[in-house]
Amino acid sequence: MSQIKVNQTKNTITVNGETRVVTVKVPGPQGPAFATSGTSLDDSGKINDSVVYFDSSSGTFKADSTTTKLTLVNGGNF
Repeated sequence: MSQIKVNQTKNTITVNGETRVVTVKVPGPQGPAFATSGTSLDDSGKINDSVVYFDSSSGTFKADSTTTKLTLVNGGNF
């Protein structure tokens, strides 16, 4: 078994009565944006079977109750 040297205790965690030393790292960089143009997704009004669409008046992609699978095939505008 290899030797592990600890210079400073950062955080400790106890699991099943055994104490282990844990080093906490900072989060890495964020992944790519939702869209290259910086557009965001507003899914606060999403319901089952919502379809994502772009709303030019707000400049966002939306998923809400106004555009669903049902509204597209049952009385939707084509």
